[in-house]
Amino acid sequence: MLFDFDTISMQDRYKLLVSTVLPRPIAWVVTQDLQGGLNAAPFSFFNVFSQDPPIVIIGIGGREPGEPKDTVRNIRETGEFVVNMVSHDNLQQMNVTAIDFPHGVDEIAEAGLTTVASAKIRPPRIAESPVALECRRHMLIDLKGDRTLVLGEVLAMHVRDDCIADLERLHVDTPKLDLVGRMHGGGWYARTTDLEEVPRIKVRDWQRRT
Repeated sequence: MLFDFDTISMQDRYKLLVSTVLPRPIAWVVTQDLQGGLNAAPFSFFNVFSQDPPIVIIGIGGREPGEPKDTVRNIRETGEFVVNMVSHDNLQQMNVTAIDFPHGVDEIAEAGLTTVASAKIRPPRIAESPVALECRRHMLIDLKGDRTLVLGEVLAMHVRDDCIADLERLHVDTPKLDLVGRMHGGGWYARTTDLEEVPRIKVRDWQRRT
C-alpha cells in the first residue's frame, strides 16, 4: 500500500510514522526556567546522532499554534537540559509527566520523583532514572508549523553504579537498565530486555562463505 504524504493530512502522516518507526527511545527531558522553576516532559522523537561532537536530537511540537512547550522555551532561554532515560520501573511516573499540565506546574513533584544536582549544568537530573545526559544547546531548528528540533551536545553522562558491567572498559550492563521504548497508538511501550545477538560480518568472512 502506497501512502503519498503530499495527499494526506498531518495527523495521518503522524499515525503512519509512529506506527512503523519503532521502538523509539524516550528522552525524559528536565529543564529549568530563568526563575529556577523545573519542568519535565517525555519525547519519543529522539535519538543520538553523533559521537564527536556527542549530539542528541529531540523533535518537540508546540502546545498550540504559536505557543511553544515549556521544554523548548526553557532550552531557548537557558541553553541547558538533561535527557533522562526511562526504565520500566519509571514508566508510570514518566506517564504522569506527560500530562498536559498548565504552565508553571512542577511535573517532577506531581509524579513523586526526586532530583539530583547535575555536575556541569543548572537543571538537575531525575534520581530514579538509570541514565542521564547533561546537555548544552547546540542548535535549534524551527520547522514548518510548530515543531522544533533541539540539537544538544552531551557534556556529561550519569549511569547508575549497578548498571556498570566493566568500569575500566566502559561496558554498560544494558539489559539491567531495563529501558522502555515508545510504540504505536496512544499508550503502547516495549521493553528492551528481549534481545538477540547478531554478530557483524567481516568482508573476508563473507567472501569465504562457500
